[in-house]
Amino acid sequence: MPRKKIVFIIVEGPSDQEALGAVLSNLYPSDQIYLHIVHGDITTARNITADKIVAEIGKMVKQYAAQNHFKKSDFKEIVHITDTDGAFISAENVVELLERDADEKVIYTTTEIQAENVKSIRKRNEQKSSNLNKLLGCSQIWDIPYHVFYMSCNLDHVLHNKLGSTDEEKEQDAYVFAKKYHRATKDFCDFMIHSDFSVVENYDYRSSWNYIKEELHSLERHSNFGLYLQENEETSDKLL
Repeated sequence: MPRKKIVFIIVEGPSDQEALGAVLSNLYPSDQIYLHIVHGDITTARNITADKIVAEIGKMVKQYAAQNHFKKSDFKEIVHITDTDGAFISAENVVELLERDADEKVIYTTTEIQAENVKSIRKRNEQKSSNLNKLLGCSQIWDIPYHVFYMSCNLDHVLHNKLGSTDEEKEQDAYVFAKKYHRATKDFCDFMIHSDFSVVENYDYRSSWNYIKEELHSLERHSNFGLYLQENEETSDKLL
């Protein structure tokens, strides 16, 4: 029997992994595909600039391959799911935190980012948007097909329509979401493809990214991950 191919999925946080892991595993034939999920926002990691981002993701995949005695031909694809965090908004929409006694150091709304350290968030946005632009021009990493998809402003906003969730709320919501869709693959695909936040209909991969870069869209509730579900040949029969 041929060795299973690996779909290497990058998400940003542990709650993202919990929410999506089980349902994404169900998208693929278990005898053909092995799903590996890692988490961490590499686009905002310290000292990771646009000239380093592709190599850094390649390093992540190669380390996993070396640890498990895989070679590049064992991988089917790399799927990168990222929050946009308002990275493409104008600097003028990053403003000083209004509630100085608030516990939060950063507050996201659909029109602005309020930050205790405005300069730091503007710098982060420059780094993240620059890295994402670089990744958009990359179709392969280590000769493995690569695509990046967004959950803006973050995964909790897309999946649960919530902004500013605590870590505890993220964990609980991820558990509820995973439980709801664990055995309901078609419902999950329909949710991601046909919801009002879905940047899918009348869009392709490139134009969906052009959309999220415009105006305040990277703060709003949008996702183009439905394009992956719609176009991925492994899921086509599950959408019937």
